[in-house]
Amino acid sequence: MNRILYAGLMLCLGFVSTLAQTTPVFESTLFHNNRVEFRNDPVTANPDWAPFFHGVASGDPLSDRVIIWTRVTPEDMNTDPIEVKWTMATDPQLMNQVADGTFTTDADRDYTVKIDVTDLAPATTYYYGFEALGKASLTGRTKTTPEFDQADHLRFGVVSCSNFQAGYFNGYAGLAARNDLDAVIHLGDYIYEYADGVYGDADLFADRPLEPSTEIVTEEEYRTRYSTYRLDTALARAHQQHPFIAVWDDHESANDAYTDGAENHDPATQGDWETRKNVAKKVYFEWMPIREQANDIVYRTIQYGDLCDLIMLDTRLEGREVQILDNASPDLQDPDRTILGADQKDWFLDQLSSSEAKWKVIGQQVIFAEFHVGWAGLADPAGYHGTESIFLDIWDGYPAERAQIIDFIETNEIDNVVMLTGDFHSTFAFDVPTRPHDLLLTDVPGVGLVPFYNATTEYDPTTGDGSVLVEFATPSITSANFDENIDPLTAFGLQVQINSDVDAGGGLLLGNPNPHLKGVNLVQHGYFILDVQEEATTANWYFTPIDEVSADESFEFAFFTNDGENRLQPGDESEGKDEQDEPAPSDPPAVVNNVNELSNFTLLGASPNPFIDLTTLNYSLAEKADVRIQLVDTDGKVLQTLVDETLPAGQFTLRSNGADLPAGMYYYSIQVDGELQTIPVVKGN
Repeated sequence: MNRILYAGLMLCLGFVSTLAQTTPVFESTLFHNNRVEFRNDPVTANPDWAPFFHGVASGDPLSDRVIIWTRVTPEDMNTDPIEVKWTMATDPQLMNQVADGTFTTDADRDYTVKIDVTDLAPATTYYYGFEALGKASLTGRTKTTPEFDQADHLRFGVVSCSNFQAGYFNGYAGLAARNDLDAVIHLGDYIYEYADGVYGDADLFADRPLEPSTEIVTEEEYRTRYSTYRLDTALARAHQQHPFIAVWDDHESANDAYTDGAENHDPATQGDWETRKNVAKKVYFEWMPIREQANDIVYRTIQYGDLCDLIMLDTRLEGREVQILDNASPDLQDPDRTILGADQKDWFLDQLSSSEAKWKVIGQQVIFAEFHVGWAGLADPAGYHGTESIFLDIWDGYPAERAQIIDFIETNEIDNVVMLTGDFHSTFAFDVPTRPHDLLLTDVPGVGLVPFYNATTEYDPTTGDGSVLVEFATPSITSANFDENIDPLTAFGLQVQINSDVDAGGGLLLGNPNPHLKGVNLVQHGYFILDVQEEATTANWYFTPIDEVSADESFEFAFFTNDGENRLQPGDESEGKDEQDEPAPSDPPAVVNNVNELSNFTLLGASPNPFIDLTTLNYSLAEKADVRIQLVDTDGKVLQTLVDETLPAGQFTLRSNGADLPAGMYYYSIQVDGELQTIPVVKGN
């Protein structure tokens, strides 16, 4: 979203601040969550994480596979290719391993590592880690999707727009602290391309400097910018604890991008747009845990059993025509005008019509519902059309294609379509009817065109009848919204008026320009939790401060849509899942737990297994070695140290007494000259 457009709106809203009331549209109470305080030192790499300074990540889960990611920072940047070991397990200590392997990375891919781990079980929480250059990475947590009949409750974090220099990433930290999410859906503007000190909070520029300091254009510059973001501990923790399902918006390439250009791209000084766009895509695929497809497309469907199809769209680079920033232009209504492109549009409509899931959840970038602010221009020379033209980077700039999609959903009687939206930095909850109102423009002498909004369409804003689908828009993690771009009083007045009957003065009521807008907050930051169940889908908004590192978080409000109703109602905060996943550990393990055979150790037997009291381990050493053998539990806690000495070559029998241990799973942790092997054993009743 273009920050300049906000400045234009400020000029058009001069009279709005006089409309501010004494109470906001919605109120919330700030409370302190007893959560882990995350280290937030984004400009200094954590030496304890070396050489995996950027943490770990996972993404694009399916029922039998998931992407896992990391980056190795070599000590010598002219180094040869680096071999990286990876491990997938069902426990946070990586002892109960289900898959492992190696991956070779090099400078051609910026030393990133991306593995599509296959042959996994559906609806299962896994833990994973990497090893390279003698060090272990953080352990990550991820989760596969359910198959049919396996899902009755899903929860997603929904985020967008994290401008590094606008504030601290407390929203990411809040998501990292949750233990019942199936995934985090990121709707774009993961990074920003602007130069240091151009866009953000001037008070934070010194504390959160950008690298590189210039606007990013080249491959090296895009890579360095991702590196800067991923050193932020709150973002790293969010990736560590949850799989991400992500799409790009404009700032991953350049502001207000479209297929053939961008508002923030100057060919004369920055070169060919296709080159810059392709570089931005390449680096995005290097640094994000996203499954790569032919032709670099990012639109795709991820199925969560028969409860939810998550359909991710690209409204930015795939097929979008150039924006027409003139509300009065007849070209705006061209029926062939597209934001999706023909191929993606056909694919999208097919996904909607063929889906067998209860809920069709659409992840996309820009506001889909009609959004009207033209009334705010009556006191400004820009007038109605000038003010309405400020926000035409959204679907309002592509109205014919939007109408075609709404008509397709309605004609084919497709229920339970839920649109998820980012980009706008603000919170919205919309009903989406074919037309929310009748608009009559009247030429008033001395004033000009005055909009009168007549709520006499097939949509009833009181009952929601006539709504075809619903839309939830997430606030930004940090990127500036209305109170930061215009003065807070004006922003507050706009929030009060934006979905109320507008009083133009002199007793003249213009009607409600947005009767389909059920919830709005223009001034706070954070995320929402999408709670999907058989009977209803609910969005729960949570707001966080951004001017300091803080674990404070407030629940604002919730809106839900019932199965088959396709309209919104206010509701209570959704309850979390009954079962909570165990979080991944905060620190990297000292060594990687490795089930591969040791070079100087041969296991000859472990019996009985399961055992009741006494258990015997028989093994041999080919050469003299330093040996430590310990019995540990599934949390990695050492229960008994059985051997800790230098042993000669030969065969050995080790007997231990586990009579006092409760029934369950245990492991022999065997270290031989620094190498590690784990052997599971079971204590019976």
